[in-house]
Parts: sequence; C-alpha cells; structure tokens
Amino acid sequence: MIEEKEQESMKDFIIEVVKMFFLALIIIVPVRMFLFQPFIVRGASMEPNFSEKQYLIINEFGYKNTPINVLGKNLVTIKPRKDLEQGEIIVFRAPIDQKQYYIKRVVGLPGDTVEIDNGVVMIYNEQNPEGRVIDENSYLPEGRKTNGTIKVVVGENEYYVLGDNRAASSDSRTFGPIQKDDVIGKVLLRAWPLGNMEIF
Repeated sequence: MIEEKEQESMKDFIIEVVKMFFLALIIIVPVRMFLFQPFIVRGASMEPNFSEKQYLIINEFGYKNTPINVLGKNLVTIKPRKDLEQGEIIVFRAPIDQKQYYIKRVVGLPGDTVEIDNGVVMIYNEQNPEGRVIDENSYLPEGRKTNGTIKVVVGENEYYVLGDNRAASSDSRTFGPIQKDDVIGKVLLRAWPLGNMEIF
C-alpha cells in the first residue's frame, strides 16, 4: 500500500516536472526567438559608452526579419515594422561576414544625405535642405572628431551607422550604409556589469 502511494507520488512528481519543462519552453523560446537577445560587446568601437565584455539585451521585436520554420521549411518571414531613429544604438549583421554582429549608432536615415567633413557630420534631407550638423554632445566626449571626407546618399532601405569611438571604428565610412534587413534590433538594456546597468 505504502509502495503504491510512493509510486503514485513519484509519477505525479514526474508529470509536474514535465509540465514545467514544456511551460518553460512555451514561454522562453518565443521570447528568445522574437523579442529579446543577449549580446556581448567585443572591441573598442563604441567606447566610452560601451566597453569590451559588457552584456547587453537587444530588443528585436519589430526590427529584424524573423523566419517562421516548421520541420525545416520556411513558411513565412515576418518583416520589420519599426523604423529606427537617429542616435539609436543597434546591433546588425556585419556586411562583410554575416556570421558576425556589430554594434553602432544610427546617424543617417533612409533618404538622408550624410556628409562628413572637417571632423563634423552633417545631414541633408527634406527637412534640412541646407544641411544641419548633428548634435552628438550627449554621447561623444567633448572634442571628439569624426575622421574622413565622405558624402553619401542613404538608400530607401538603408541606415548609415558610426561607432562612438570614431578613430577606432569600422563602420559605414568603411563598408557604406547597412541594409535594413541586416538589423537585428536596438539596444534595450546594459545588464552587466551591474554598476553600469542602464536602460536605453
């Protein structure tokens, strides 16, 4: 009698564990696939705002192409719905090696003309036909200049991106505007180190 109760108790316990496992899968997998993704900073291209080995959480929802696969077949791809804004920090697939990811700041939006000259970045668009110098005082150290002499039109499905550490960043000055489809998402949270935790 006691053995039967113990067996039933063990059976109930196993059923509860299996239920919890599948419940966790139902909750965690969609969150990981469609909403948020961890990202570890590599290199110095975004210093002093983001440093090597900092742990970030990226908001993917509405920003990246999301293929829906069933049994290895791509049934449909959810296209990005949200537009980025100037100054936002994003993670995207590297244009040269799609297996790598870069973190940069959005400077030029679709339709903008970006001009870099004499250390400053100017934007020309419908709202600013004469051009305007971008105010980067909130995230660049005082006196930091942007190297290069460039003038480029940003395409309809493109963004022009720059690293905050302008002297040590491989960015759109090197590889040109990035494709909207290559954007994974924008930085939502710096989670580590705890002393530098910040929501963006």
